[in-house]
Amino acid sequence: MARVRVCVLRTAGTNCDTETAFAFLRVGAKPELIHINKLMEKKFNLLNYAILAIPGGFTYGDDVSAGKIMANELKFRLIDKLKEFIQKHRLIIGICNGFQILVKAGILPGNKKFEQEASLITNDSAKFEDRWVYLRKFQFSDSKIQNKCIWTKDTAEIIYLPVAHAEGKFVVKDKSVLDRLKNNNQIVFQYCDKDGDLSGYPHNPNGSSENIAGICDETGRIFGLMPHPERHIDYLQHPCWFKEKEGDGLRIFRNGVEYAKK
Repeated sequence: MARVRVCVLRTAGTNCDTETAFAFLRVGAKPELIHINKLMEKKFNLLNYAILAIPGGFTYGDDVSAGKIMANELKFRLIDKLKEFIQKHRLIIGICNGFQILVKAGILPGNKKFEQEASLITNDSAKFEDRWVYLRKFQFSDSKIQNKCIWTKDTAEIIYLPVAHAEGKFVVKDKSVLDRLKNNNQIVFQYCDKDGDLSGYPHNPNGSSENIAGICDETGRIFGLMPHPERHIDYLQHPCWFKEKEGDGLRIFRNGVEYAKK
């Protein structure tokens, strides 16, 4: 069987593309680093890939606001190709700056007009937060409801990943957007303490509404999160590495590739 092709999209200021590509390589995919100009110049066809990954970094120096310029490139230069990519049930993951880009392009939480309904703004601490955090899967009042995000299938209820951002506070346009995220089962991860309880700073490193660390679209195929799963794919990357067998982030990449194979 041919390996799943992954477009790891990069531009000026992207700095986590190599690590993201390596994570996909570890789970058997065929990642390719593609500059966004190549897509806009039609030298590469996005539809030749099963997965689009937008990695972390500081695209275009985060001028205007984090991820906004690249978000505009997606929204105004590549929107038709992106719509076709999504309609063909392809997968998208955005990590840190990639999450900011997906949100500001209107791809997440997702609506027909690709209107921006949420944002990621300056941390409440007003400083760059660079450390490890605990995440828990969103807990529904009905215990029978399962998270729809295909990227987080069979991950542990509580995982441990690094964060590294200055603009990671997740906010929504109004209460109706937050209610929709909850009702549509689109909240994927929340920041928590080591026991899985929701908590404020420093466990919530940025002050995100409802401690939200990651969301998906209504299909569960498009996923964005602020923490970095590509920085915890090997047990040796864990601060307490002798207790681990596999990095918590690796399952996320494996899930995407296994789904794409189908």
